[in-house]
Amino acid sequence: MHWDDIGYLIAKNKYNENSIIAEFFTEHHGKCSGIIFGATSKKIKNYLQIGNKLHLNYNYKNETKIGYFNIEIFKAYSPLYFEQNRKLSCIISAMNLIKLLTVDYQVNEEILKLIDQLYLIINSDDWVKEYIFWELKLLKLVGYDLELNKIVNKEIINNKTTYYVQSSTEKKIVPNFLVDLDYDELDNNNLLNGLKLVGDYLEKNILKPNNLNYPIPRLDFIKILK
Repeated sequence: MHWDDIGYLIAKNKYNENSIIAEFFTEHHGKCSGIIFGATSKKIKNYLQIGNKLHLNYNYKNETKIGYFNIEIFKAYSPLYFEQNRKLSCIISAMNLIKLLTVDYQVNEEILKLIDQLYLIINSDDWVKEYIFWELKLLKLVGYDLELNKIVNKEIINNKTTYYVQSSTEKKIVPNFLVDLDYDELDNNNLLNGLKLVGDYLEKNILKPNNLNYPIPRLDFIKILK
């Protein structure tokens, strides 16, 4: 049995000396895993960069055992950013979130479109800001809508507007750009605070309830932005 599809490489792990288990998010089969034999050969290894888009031919004997992929490159995105550490780290973090937040074999055209949009976003001027909104869109697509506009409070002191969310135990400041889409006084601290806010929501509502560790690629991305 076999099928053909196109998908983004979102994860890979060593299987044996010459092979890996690769995980893709595909157009018609959602997230799926399979063995790639000979993955350490120079030609195939170059294809297997996280974030690349590939033609996939998947073969399996039965649905209870993992199958294997034959691959051809469709679009090599990641090599375009090998000399741009921040953007490459962003791609790796984004793909890791796709792996973490999606279910095997659950087709979602909107998530696939969102991955397509990632490569437009990281070439924009305010790409870190746009990436934070990209993460919020991903969370919404998998059923976790932060809906900041519905939960924030607003206070104005000395003509300066501050947004915050209040709980019984803490008052958390919300970066202005996440609420006021016309706000343009961005600096690196604003962006880091935005990433932290989304990360806190991710951890509290998804990771901890499901006994999942905080994704290391996202920590690496935040670290490289500092």
